Amino acid sequence: MAYQLLINFFLAFIWMFLTGSFTSSGFFVGYLLGLLILFMMRRFFKSSGGSFYFTRVWRLFKLLLIFIRELFLANFEVLRLVLSPKLKIQPGIFRYDTSLDKGWQVSLLSMLITLTPGTLVVQVSKDNSVLYIHALNMPDKEALRKDIYDNFESSIKEATE
Repeated sequence: MAYQLLINFFLAFIWMFLTGSFTSSGFFVGYLLGLLILFMMRRFFKSSGGSFYFTRVWRLFKLLLIFIRELFLANFEVLRLVLSPKLKIQPGIFRYDTSLDKGWQVSLLSMLITLTPGTLVVQVSKDNSVLYIHALNMPDKEALRKDIYDNFESSIKEATE
């Protein structure tokens, strides 16, 4: 992936030198042309398994958008809970089994869960397969587990494969 990105930047600079346009728009046009060239030549990059690097960038961008959406939804949910006349919360700690195998993926999942208001990762097991999560309001543990898997864990798997 990094190799393709460097080639794309190199092609963008080549385009700027060939056209004599040393502006950000000239670089952007060169970058887009470099993307097109790399997309057509993606099968020749054996080190990345023949995949196009921009698909991974797009998946990471999707993960960021999912996190921002969940951040806003969780903020409004916590705001609704706090501003209600009677505090009707059901706090608790539950066990979440993760299928992520790399330590940095589990750390990323833990950070995304912790940064979302109303949830906090309390502990990670030594083998990185279990997270213990505190939730401010969890009337249904299984729904919360499914929500974490559908939004965060599956997106992390997709972005890092």
